[in-house]
Amino acid sequence: MGSLRLTLCTGLLGAAALVPTAHAAESGVSVTPSTPAPGAVVALRVSGCGGTSGTAASPAFVSDARLVGAAGALAGETQVRSAARPGSYDVKVSCAGSVVNGRLTVAGASSQDASRPDPLSSLAASPVAPVDAGGGGTAHFASVDAHADGPGTAQAVVGLVLAGLAAVAVGLRSARRSREAD
Repeated sequence: MGSLRLTLCTGLLGAAALVPTAHAAESGVSVTPSTPAPGAVVALRVSGCGGTSGTAASPAFVSDARLVGAAGALAGETQVRSAARPGSYDVKVSCAGSVVNGRLTVAGASSQDASRPDPLSSLAASPVAPVDAGGGGTAHFASVDAHADGPGTAQAVVGLVLAGLAAVAVGLRSARRSREAD
């Protein structure tokens, strides 16, 4: 799984390098496509960061973009909000204790796009990276009333009968051992 992910990321970076981009010369932030429509997925490339990871945030994004790469050049992707209005938005990239600023220009939705409903517009933003939420397999029990789904009378009777049989078996075995020892 790790090599597949690496191959896909390398292919994405290669494709992003061949597509025309909008560069903010002083900021080192590039966006592909250069003028995305609301709801579009954008690839971000940042130069000038000293670390190997960073985060790009903008009011135009559904969620912050996680950026990874070699020192000095980071890349990642995120989605533009489907409700984003046409215009310019600030992009703030935080990496290795420094901040790189850029701009993103969102294009107006075409009449063809406006007639099609956005399938992601009704969904809440989801994290880009794994979230350490904890809980493991107990998440179901957090949302269920524990008192409402308790054992019924039949299960209680069966449990008592089995416990009684186990007690009788232990008693008979102890009695047999004590007779054999004599």
